[in-house]
Parts: sequence; C-alpha cells; structure tokens
Amino acid sequence: MGKIISIGCILFLGFLGFAQEIEEGILWDENKRLSWSDFKGKVPPAAVPAATTASGISYTYTANLLHHEVKLDFKVNAYFYSNESWYKPSVCTDNTLAHEQLHFDIAELFARKMRNRLRRTSFSDDVKEEVRKIYKDILRALKDYQDQYDWETNFSRNPEKQVEWNQKIEEALQEES
Repeated sequence: MGKIISIGCILFLGFLGFAQEIEEGILWDENKRLSWSDFKGKVPPAAVPAATTASGISYTYTANLLHHEVKLDFKVNAYFYSNESWYKPSVCTDNTLAHEQLHFDIAELFARKMRNRLRRTSFSDDVKEEVRKIYKDILRALKDYQDQYDWETNFSRNPEKQVEWNQKIEEALQEES
C-alpha cells in the first residue's frame, strides 16, 4: 500500500503567495523573447547598470512513498519578474536587451539542471530536505554563473564575448533538454 507525502508544497505556496503579491512573473518560453515593454520596474536613483533582469526558479513537488521507495512528481520553472526588472532607455540598445534576455535564458538553463537532478536522484524519507538542498545548490550555481556571464561580457560591452555566451547558452539549453 502506498503512502502519499505532500511535503514542500506548503513552502512553495508560501513563496508563491508572496510572489503573487509582487507579481506573477513571465514563464520562460523558447518562442518568446523579452521586449523593453516587459521591464516595468523603476530605475533606482543611484543605479549604475543600464538594465537589470529579475528572474528566478520556482518549484513544486509531491512525493509518493511506495515500499520504501520515494517517487517524486515535480514542476520546476524559470520566471522573469517585470515589476522588479528595469532599464535606462537613454543608454540601452538592442544589444543590451539581448544581454538581458540571456540572463533569463540562463535561469531556464538552471531550471533544466534542477529538473535533471531531481530525475536522477534517489530520495530517502527526508525528501523535503533533499529537495531543498538541491534547490539551494542550483540557486548558488545560478548566481555564480550569472556573475561570470556579466564579468566575461563586461555587461554586454564586449561583443565578441557576448556572441560566445549566446552560443554557449544555446548549446547548453539543447544539452539539458
């Protein structure tokens, strides 16, 4: 006889409830590219960057325990948060927008990495903590990767590096499908 464990949903729903107060977010879609009209946040008074993309990863899951084996059903998505994302129209170009789009694409890449990791993991009775650890690891790696992207492309000002990263992320998204 199976036993259903509904761990983690409360954590996500709490986060979702908070996120919904701010805004729902735009779900990543390979057929939709960001436009400047998606950036609805206010530019902070002393902001140095030309633009900021607020994106992130959310997840939900249910765990079923059957004969001491945990089966996980999950959803992991990347979102763009319009009200937290902003740009300076006087200094932004199409290249800047492409750079910001890639930040969102990188969030999707790490959502895929999390999905793949959840698929490959054998969970114990401590599934809640194990999923949480995977999520924290993914977020840490995502932040480091986003920082490396900005540093190497000099925030889109290095066109050659930007082209390299565009290709790198396109290939990585295909590999993680």
